[in-house]
Amino acid sequence: MKLSHLAETLIGSEIIKLAGEIKEKQAKGEKIYNFTIGDFDPKVFPIPAEFENEIIQAYRDKYTNYPPADGIAELRKAVGEFIAEREGLSYDPASEIVISCGGRPIIYATYRTIVDRGEKVIYATPSWNNNHYTHFLEGEHVVLETKVENDFMPTAAELKPLLKGATLLALCSPQNPTGTTFAKKQLEEICDMVLEENKSRGEGEKPLYVLFDQMYWVLTFGETQHYNPVSLRPEMKNYTVFIDGMSKAFAGTGVRVGWALGPKHVMAKMKAILSHVGAWSPMAEQKAAAKYLVQKDAVNKYLTHFKSEVEERLVKIYEGFDALKKAGHAVDAIAPQAAIYLTIKLDLVGKKTAAGTVLADQAAVTSYILDEAKLAVVPFYAFGSAKNSPWYRLSVGTCVKSEIPEMLAKLKATLEQLQ
Repeated sequence: MKLSHLAETLIGSEIIKLAGEIKEKQAKGEKIYNFTIGDFDPKVFPIPAEFENEIIQAYRDKYTNYPPADGIAELRKAVGEFIAEREGLSYDPASEIVISCGGRPIIYATYRTIVDRGEKVIYATPSWNNNHYTHFLEGEHVVLETKVENDFMPTAAELKPLLKGATLLALCSPQNPTGTTFAKKQLEEICDMVLEENKSRGEGEKPLYVLFDQMYWVLTFGETQHYNPVSLRPEMKNYTVFIDGMSKAFAGTGVRVGWALGPKHVMAKMKAILSHVGAWSPMAEQKAAAKYLVQKDAVNKYLTHFKSEVEERLVKIYEGFDALKKAGHAVDAIAPQAAIYLTIKLDLVGKKTAAGTVLADQAAVTSYILDEAKLAVVPFYAFGSAKNSPWYRLSVGTCVKSEIPEMLAKLKATLEQLQ
């Protein structure tokens, strides 16, 4: 029976498909090193104890009713203070901050608020879900395939020819799936280009807006620094919508507390859209988040420990891949910069297995590594890249440190079987 055009044409998630294969193997008793999921194992990475206690207390205090459509006032105030102190961003809690149940609803609301059917949306690949959100709105996909030499981040030079007539430029830093970030100069050049483009547009013409997803911004490692458009170029405040929240910064993916920061007129319409779809964060979680975010010492202590644990896993796996590369295997990795992801390369197409089977394409490589090394990682083509891309996302959100050496040893043995 016929359904809507959207339902009939929506592309299924490659990650969910891969997850199904992993579950089948695990059901048969196979041990899988599952580095696919952009989530946390709560036993490995629990949410902050203070936050957990505040959530429990909020439910005991019977905060189970509807919250306001844009979030409770005390949480919007706490978010405003949090981002002002830690990023130097100044947003009015009353009119420039909207709370939602995580990042997805506010990303959708941003698209729905800004983009009309047929309008151009620019996004780079690999990136998370921009292709699906553009499809939801029947927008025109303007896709930039990024390059490894730029750490898979878009540059102003690459974006410039795409800007004319575009309504939305979707950016993410730190980037999902790559775990890489914008350098200061790189982002400054993009901001200058957006401002120049908007100055060139006529009166009454819709400006080019920037959706800036910074959900992982507190998780930066080593010398890496996080930069954002508004801090670099204050004029960008008129055109930038930030996507942010507690999901990844505090390992609270299931807690569902996210927020958007942006121009008043955009936030007002996003609030209206979110009110109709009921995408608000639960009242108890909002009350708890409002009380937790202002506990500066507790937040600092948690983030210091959390970041060190994530970084240790990323560095150990990166060093393992680097050793395999130096041993002559066709693998590679980008040194960890941010988020919970490592970008790795499995350049094995054309290799012959011990059974004499030729790995004919990247899908065959993915299956071979899963079947033989028991290693599950997500190919970049699941994030919009070309089907023949040899690059993958490896997530450490569920990684047990003690299993890293055995995973690398298993991978080494599997690679050594290839001819």
